[in-house]
Amino acid sequence: MRVLILGGGTFVGRALVDAAVASGHDVTTFTRTTAPPAGVEELHGDRTTTAGLAELADREWDVVFDTWSGAPRVVRLSVSTLRERVGYYSYVSTASVYAAPVLGSDEDQPKVDADPGADATDYPADKRGAELAILDAFGSEHCLLARAGIIVGPYESTGRLVWWLRRIAAGGDVLAPGPATARIQWIDARDLAAWMVVCAERGTAGAFTAISPPDFVSLGEVFGACLERTASGAVLVWVSPEFIVAQGLSEWLVLPLWLPPGADFDAHYGLDTRRAVAAGLVCRPMRETVADTWVWVQGGGKPRPVVGRPLPGLDPAKEQAALAAWAAAG
Repeated sequence: MRVLILGGGTFVGRALVDAAVASGHDVTTFTRTTAPPAGVEELHGDRTTTAGLAELADREWDVVFDTWSGAPRVVRLSVSTLRERVGYYSYVSTASVYAAPVLGSDEDQPKVDADPGADATDYPADKRGAELAILDAFGSEHCLLARAGIIVGPYESTGRLVWWLRRIAAGGDVLAPGPATARIQWIDARDLAAWMVVCAERGTAGAFTAISPPDFVSLGEVFGACLERTASGAVLVWVSPEFIVAQGLSEWLVLPLWLPPGADFDAHYGLDTRRAVAAGLVCRPMRETVADTWVWVQGGGKPRPVVGRPLPGLDPAKEQAALAAWAAAG
């Protein structure tokens, strides 16, 4: 296949480049400055303007992969340029487009309101707006909407797993948000990318919740793998969800990956992924993701978050204060 990747320099885009190249496809990347790996054609431009997309105007590809997070109007510009030049559009979206998910929600769950011509507003609406722009141009039979959840792995941009690896590697008592048995859903960027490439090869179209099954892994297993890989000797101090909330530490980004039991937890970590599994999605073992991410971190890897989105993590002073309060409570 002739493959165009809008982006391709960081995290999921990079994983898409690697997956497409590994599958033997002719790959072109379109970025502002990032140089792709050897053997990949590079085009440069600013996709936020019609003029900036000029390099794409006289070319044709079989499939385009897009990871854009931001103003939906930018995706609408891209699909307007590529509508007659690409047969299939594959987009990394998010399960956050579901309006009010509950335990067991699937792809037919109502979506948030969004405008495909809007400037950036909030993450769910931005991603849903991009979906609508793609659907308007290509129709549901010629596009893939990969609604991922938490994406982890080497080159991670969000820094959720990276933060836990670094914190546990630092040693000492580590505030571990309970319960340890809480099951979470995530996906390794490499698995997401490999599946999206296979879907493009097969012409698989539609919307899919593209993360691991709800029973994939527990927080305790993830933290245990981090302990094993870092060999730091850190001690996990498991505290109750009620204590975390009382300490004011329950905000989503403060303790990455953790949510208190209840409706929010079910909405994020109880999604039905059977449609994606039936379409061939396979998630590698959690320990492999943890091990490979730690290798990347040890090699100097650092998250590269989207502008305007802070990196996650608990302030060390607040962690020590919470640990002292937990110990005092007996």
